[in-house]
Amino acid sequence: MTSQAFPFSAIVGQEEMKQALTLTAIDPTIGGVLVFGDRGTGKSTAVRSLAALLPQIAAVRGCPYNCRFDAPNPACPHCQQHPPEREETRATPVIDLPLGATEDRVVGALDLERALTRGEKAFEPGLLARAHRGFLYIDEVNLLEDHLVDLLLDVAASGENVVEREGLSVRHPAKFVIVGSGNPEEGELRPQLLDRFGLSVEVASPDNIKERIEVIRRRDAYERDTAAFMKKWRAADTRHRKKIIAARALIDTVETPDAVLEKTAELCIALGADGLRGELTLMRAARARAAFAGHGEVTLEDLRAVAALALRHRLRRDPLDEAGSTTRVARVVEQVLPE
Repeated sequence: MTSQAFPFSAIVGQEEMKQALTLTAIDPTIGGVLVFGDRGTGKSTAVRSLAALLPQIAAVRGCPYNCRFDAPNPACPHCQQHPPEREETRATPVIDLPLGATEDRVVGALDLERALTRGEKAFEPGLLARAHRGFLYIDEVNLLEDHLVDLLLDVAASGENVVEREGLSVRHPAKFVIVGSGNPEEGELRPQLLDRFGLSVEVASPDNIKERIEVIRRRDAYERDTAAFMKKWRAADTRHRKKIIAARALIDTVETPDAVLEKTAELCIALGADGLRGELTLMRAARARAAFAGHGEVTLEDLRAVAALALRHRLRRDPLDEAGSTTRVARVVEQVLPE
């Protein structure tokens, strides 16, 4: 089995999932992606493909927290003890958070080996430290234990991981894009965590024969001759990478007109979305889409294109309406933002 990630551009279909991941790569403040649907639909493949597509990050050499060399975090335990002297590039991290992971493995704990062999009290970073400036991938996120959910909520809100135990007091940066996947038939997600995901995607196995055949053909070609397959899709992936880099550089200058903000609020009010997180996420996603297209201003078309992604998981349940959340969002979008 090859260790090279499948080319992002070679993924067949699943356009909504690819769009959501691309938008969060442009603007991580959107808040992550929740992917619910069938098994074997390329959820984890898409996450790893995008991470491999992204440009490498510049970090302090030897820093386990992926600190930026040009702006090391003052709270970083490593950089406090070892002033940054050299820079190195690393691949954008994609860290798996297993369902059975202990809290110590997630947040970090006392380094027992150093404590026993050298008598030193040192901190061993956990998964959250490794995920900083990258992606934290949680498969079957709806089955995650409650205490880990609470922990992730705290870290996601603050952007820092605070560990105080066994005589240790450590604070380190932990900003990452959470990507969660799961099957809704196996359990629901806690509302507190559900609200923290910026975008939500529903995926399904393709029901088109030609599309299914193309999935099989590409996967088989990738496994039989990885080098040739990667070469075939390198140009497409390079174009996508350049558009993401350009969008990152442009996004801070993209304007959001008052008319777009008004429609953003109208959509959320019409759908009955709680709080203001829906409006903020919708605005950020629309702005990222405009930047990806190279536009200097957000349009109503940008808003229309990302409305379902940003709002379908924020709807209140309506026992009198049997329509799914995607249908309900589409219905309101048609009323508020007619073509």
